Amino acid sequence: MTAPLVVTLLLAEDAQGRFDRLREQHFPVDRNHLQAHVTLFHAVPGEHLEAVTTDLGTAADRAPFDVQVTGPRLLGRGVAYDLAAPELTALRADLARSWAPWLTRQDASWRHPHVTVQNKVRPEQARALHADLAAAFTPERVPAVGLGLWRYLGGPWEPVERFAF
Repeated sequence: MTAPLVVTLLLAEDAQGRFDRLREQHFPVDRNHLQAHVTLFHAVPGEHLEAVTTDLGTAADRAPFDVQVTGPRLLGRGVAYDLAAPELTALRADLARSWAPWLTRQDASWRHPHVTVQNKVRPEQARALHADLAAAFTPERVPAVGLGLWRYLGGPWEPVERFAF
């Protein structure tokens, strides 16, 4: 069986670095196998690699756009920063329509683009981080610079290809 594919939104280097540092500080070390990321699709069947690659190339043939970081959100056992951009919503919806027969329930019902900086911790630890991040939060816009394609390997991801806007 072919490993599932993960599709992410790629952020500009400075924003990526800030989210990576937060993740390194607050994510349990034994569970932190990845950099911070904005997952658009969690598990596209790997046997569709050729079609996915073609579609991502087409989707990335566009002008870059900014994503609004709208604030930290409590996940129960973690914290994420919510993101918003009409361009991202439209891009993701177009891909979802093309891949509808292949999508898992999770990918078919995707709602909130976000970057998780903490997960798999005690609820009181998550609430404390959320309160700290919310108190210091200032809305910002960060550049989206492309799409990433990865193979899911049961924890870590293997990079397949980057598609720059």
